[in-house]
Amino acid sequence: MGITAVERLAPTGSSGARRRRVVGLGVLAAVLVIAAAASLAVGARALSPTEVWHGLFASPDADQRLNEIRLIVQTVRVPRTVLAIVAGIALGVGGALIQGYTRNPIADTGLLGVNAGASFAVVSAIAVFGFSNPFQYVWFAFLGAAVAGVVVFGLASIGRGAGNPLTLALAGQGITVFLTAMTTAIALSDQKSLNALRFWNSGSVSGVKFEVIWPIAGFVAVGLTLAAITLPALNLLNLGDDVARGLGVNIALSRTIGIAAITLLAGAATAACGPIAFLGLMVAHIARYVTGPDYRWLVPYAGLLGAVVLLVCDIVGRVVVRPGELDAGVVVSLLGAPFFAVLVWRGKFKSA
Repeated sequence: MGITAVERLAPTGSSGARRRRVVGLGVLAAVLVIAAAASLAVGARALSPTEVWHGLFASPDADQRLNEIRLIVQTVRVPRTVLAIVAGIALGVGGALIQGYTRNPIADTGLLGVNAGASFAVVSAIAVFGFSNPFQYVWFAFLGAAVAGVVVFGLASIGRGAGNPLTLALAGQGITVFLTAMTTAIALSDQKSLNALRFWNSGSVSGVKFEVIWPIAGFVAVGLTLAAITLPALNLLNLGDDVARGLGVNIALSRTIGIAAITLLAGAATAACGPIAFLGLMVAHIARYVTGPDYRWLVPYAGLLGAVVLLVCDIVGRVVVRPGELDAGVVVSLLGAPFFAVLVWRGKFKSA
């Protein structure tokens, strides 16, 4: 049975199936470009494609009308679009990886406690240091997410159940509950922390400048590199630890690299945008439906789908409550909840 499973994941599939997957990636990339263009044009003030084009390349000494368009495009919508793409890729890839490493079809990056760690760090930084600018506490959010992920992985690596996916899930849930309680206690005792947490917890890609986006993108790039390194081993790990060990996989090293990748990806995205629920779960299931269980294809699909879904949800949030906005995280949750209700009703959950 192990040999059959290995053959199923080996790169000997039909050239037709491989071609369809490559074409699918190309289609997703094209859809992402279209969504990015729409993101630059849609907002409180709608812009035509010509205005967007001129706004991208206009200089500060342009006439008043063009300079106004330049400010909208270059300082508001371009950073927002770039962050949505970076965070969407990170959360999509992270969601696929965490489902693979825990072999749990309803796992998401929050399972490692990164969301709770980031939230706790944010309210602590505000309460202790009095920070009021998101650019000040975003690094605390990343640090809190990273530390929470490391602690969860460390707890799951000791004792009789060391390395077991169930142990990882239980450790993550325990740390999440503890940090959530601590966050609530601090926020309720400090009005400033409560207000900031309420805004940050909604999950938004707006208002973040490139001075934060570029370092965050660097962490995401490192996480994606680690993810690419571990994909072949992840395929074998999903055949079972005994089979993977027999085929030469260093299970401890593979899991360490994988958890590091997930922590970097989820931590960076959560630090910049706040927690965005359901996205990683949702796109991983869609990708698995298209590609099957081979993570060498599933993960790239999940990354592109994550970027497309987050961009589209951000655009929808700008349109549905004009002249106000719904944060992208709220729209993702409104989309994700019925998505999984339908999956449960139809019995379509597939094992990771």
